[in-house]
Amino acid sequence: MAQQDLNKQIRRATDAQQQFTEELLKYPHVVGVAVGYVTRNGERQDEIGLIVMVDEKISEAQLAPEEILPRQIDGVPVDVQEMGTFTA
Repeated sequence: MAQQDLNKQIRRATDAQQQFTEELLKYPHVVGVAVGYVTRNGERQDEIGLIVMVDEKISEAQLAPEEILPRQIDGVPVDVQEMGTFTA
């Protein structure tokens, strides 16, 4: 991926993160939102997106429609990644 394309993707994802983090944190199980490389089927992709961190990844079939995270926001891909529970 060309550096210019990468920088553009990072800017778009960072803008989406700043604009939508508060809203995304209202979804069940969401514990954080970051910008990073998207992962599909355990493989890192050459694509930057919003990484939505959840304490437990639950299948869409077990969620109410309003609890399902969007697949993309403002054209930025959303990657849901299970992180477990954070403790201090």
